[in-house]
Amino acid sequence: MTLVLFACVHNAGRSQMAGAFFNALVDPSRARALSAGTEPGTQVHPVVVEAMRERGIDLADVRPTRLTPELASQAALLVTMGCGEACPVIPGLERDDWPLPDPKGQPMETVRAIRDTIEAHVRALITARDWSVARPT
Repeated sequence: MTLVLFACVHNAGRSQMAGAFFNALVDPSRARALSAGTEPGTQVHPVVVEAMRERGIDLADVRPTRLTPELASQAALLVTMGCGEACPVIPGLERDDWPLPDPKGQPMETVRAIRDTIEAHVRALITARDWSVARPT
């Protein structure tokens, strides 16, 4: 099984949404996701919790996690969330960057748009890597 690590600075918005969508959509026998941040916040942004709840995903009890070398060493792919110079670089780890705006302090309409863009990126990643849930024939 492949571990995908979604990372941003505070692990309170973009990376949380990406990890949650990934784990909800992927075949769990093929891959799973963790999310983390270089400077984790104290909680997932309430507007992000609300936006994800609209999609049936509850992040209310999720806490931001610090990105450590130990955590990164478990991953096969690091997806950063457009955090520029603050994005982590892990030598030897495949990395992709999704240039996404930070939902912190944004109105709900903007957060929904960010959420929907993240979901589209996650679906494309799962399809490209053939990690989709197997369909019975």
